[in-house]
Amino acid sequence: MAAVHVVRRLREAGDWQREMDSILETLCGAMDCQRGILFRLRELPGQGFAQSVAAYWIDPRFGGELASPTIIMQSVVNSDPLLERLAEDERQGKIFAGHTRDLEGFLRTDFEKQHIKSFLSVSVFAHGHLWGTLAVNACVNEREWTDEEEATLHIVALAIGDAIERSLSDAHASEVIRRTMLQASLDAIIVIDETGSIIEFNPAAEKMFGYQRSDILGKDLLDTVVPEYYRKGYVSGAEYMSGRGAPMVGQRIETVTQNAAGEVFPIELTATEMRVADRRLIFGSIRDLRDKLRAEEEIGRQREKLHQNEKMAAMGSLLAGVSHELNNPLAVVVAQSTLLHEFASDPQTKVRAEKVRAAAERCGRIVKSFLSMVRLHPASQAETDLNQVVRAALVVTAYGARSSGII
Repeated sequence: MAAVHVVRRLREAGDWQREMDSILETLCGAMDCQRGILFRLRELPGQGFAQSVAAYWIDPRFGGELASPTIIMQSVVNSDPLLERLAEDERQGKIFAGHTRDLEGFLRTDFEKQHIKSFLSVSVFAHGHLWGTLAVNACVNEREWTDEEEATLHIVALAIGDAIERSLSDAHASEVIRRTMLQASLDAIIVIDETGSIIEFNPAAEKMFGYQRSDILGKDLLDTVVPEYYRKGYVSGAEYMSGRGAPMVGQRIETVTQNAAGEVFPIELTATEMRVADRRLIFGSIRDLRDKLRAEEEIGRQREKLHQNEKMAAMGSLLAGVSHELNNPLAVVVAQSTLLHEFASDPQTKVRAEKVRAAAERCGRIVKSFLSMVRLHPASQAETDLNQVVRAALVVTAYGARSSGII
């Protein structure tokens, strides 16, 4: 029943390693053991393989008396015949069981130091390779291990191997997804560690900043993409991101950055803090705002132009109505003053009639010029009589000039 319970927990666990201490407690309780250990075989640079401890449980009633499991280096294995034979048996999946009094060499000394009376261990395989061993120890009295207990430990070891394979597959899938997202992201992504050193720089960042990933990795954020006038007073890029009074981490802000050519340009920055294996990382997603700001400026210009056109259209409608109302009486005034000038016998009357006609014609030209100003015409280039332009301007401004005593 203990094996069934443990196997179910391992299959349902999101993170099997977090469950191991509790699983070892359950397993040892069912088998009347005082200690359970999951060993891991790791390859250390220049030192060969080492047996390290992935998880272990000690009965709290004997916690002060039982020593912690020993980490065994490859050099120790190579110098001890029993350990060499045991290592080969583990690779073949053989069960290792017995009593400490029957051992010799390193293992007997080590087991006696740990107060181990009897031991039972089985190999744990993942993806066809030896991953480690699962062991239980009797530390109070010697005991014989039953076939059922050996089978139970073997079943649990198989379940642990399956959990390891799933986690490795999930980790590989997660890494593939992460890498694909970094490669495909249209936003520049920069990740720095707690020292401010750049540890990730995606292709979009290469394009935006003009740095090659291989060249910028390991360099400080402060010395690369932060504008020079923002660097004062900061020791590292991590300190700059954390800020003094205005932290960027956990915010979405608009700021400026600098590329490899020294060009400073506006960006939108979203910075998030992450904890990975006791390391503090800052993840920055960066969007270039130059195109957005240019588009906003163009929209503003078009909006202002549209507003001006609407004003001119409204004024044109108003002036069209006014000119229609003015042109009719002005035409009558011009006609009547012309007749008066033609048929009047008094020279003084002729002079006055001519002044009336000239004033009426001037009013007509002013109305016409107003209409020309507000009518929308497509821009075009053509030869222009500058004298006529000046005369037209003087007609429009003549009254104001006379009122001010200019002419």
